[in-house]
Amino acid sequence: MKIAILSPIAWRTPPRHYGPWERVVSLLTEGLVKEGVDVTLFATRDSLTAGKLRSVCPMPYEEDRELDTKVWESLHISEIMEHAHEFDLIHNNYDFLPLTYSGLIKTPMLTTIHGFSSPRIVPVYKKYNKKTHYVSISNADRNKELDYIKTIYHGIDIENFILRKEPGNYLLYFGRIHPDKGTWEAIQVAKMAKMKLVIAGIIQDQSYYKQYVAPYLNNDICYIGSVGPEKRNKILGNAFALLHPISFNEPFGLSIIEAMACGTPVLAFNKGSMPEIIQDGINGFIVSGIEEMAEKMNAVVNISREACRSTVESKFTQVKMVKKYIEVYKEILGNL
Repeated sequence: MKIAILSPIAWRTPPRHYGPWERVVSLLTEGLVKEGVDVTLFATRDSLTAGKLRSVCPMPYEEDRELDTKVWESLHISEIMEHAHEFDLIHNNYDFLPLTYSGLIKTPMLTTIHGFSSPRIVPVYKKYNKKTHYVSISNADRNKELDYIKTIYHGIDIENFILRKEPGNYLLYFGRIHPDKGTWEAIQVAKMAKMKLVIAGIIQDQSYYKQYVAPYLNNDICYIGSVGPEKRNKILGNAFALLHPISFNEPFGLSIIEAMACGTPVLAFNKGSMPEIIQDGINGFIVSGIEEMAEKMNAVVNISREACRSTVESKFTQVKMVKKYIEVYKEILGNL
């Protein structure tokens, strides 16, 4: 079975710090290699893999603004399509654009839909529905007009996350600095709960940061920038709880299972996939607003940090994700 995996090129695969899609692609690719699958990863030239690497884009366009996104995106996708005949299956992790090539090649294509950035992209998925195959990353993120071969949750390399049995003394916001992710709301929760807050993540919306985040920074509320793999385990594990006050329907939430793997409970708004990950009172709480989130701090101490990790061990590991994708690959190829 020869599999070609198409990764995004916004960030390196795996990412140096931020890049959730690239991180999942890397975990899948390396896991497939360990299972003996012949994998070729199409990613940026500086990417790292135990499989075969093919690239045309020299480095991530988010790290080199001289690179024209559209140009390198076109070159990147066309490269895998022009070599499609060399593979048994193409696994697309690059959103909707590669689908527009799928009718021009004979190699079957599987697309993991990592989320819908806008309803405006759905017509592309609808056009190639039943002609290709779709995997959803949560049941909540399924579009009713599309057919899916399976829902496969993201999995992490849990052995690289250490369970910390004793809670820390700060709350943590871990994600993009953007209105969708609720940075301001997390700040308000921390103030209500009279607890310290650590904010970690890339600033995706500068005006939002300047207006709704920067004015609140002080000794108790600090912004530490984007955190890479070498610091992630410590920052997540030493937190009292992870705050996830999102204002959009989160397709999955990689930081949530990373926090739980360290034993850290998660408090989130009831949006998108949150009920599929968070078991209320077991590994965190699903709340309706910032007031309830702040009120739940007294109950967080009753949550077993071992139970948080058990959630990840039972449902969200790299090994489980990889095996489910192999099953899907075999199903697609067996039906040809």
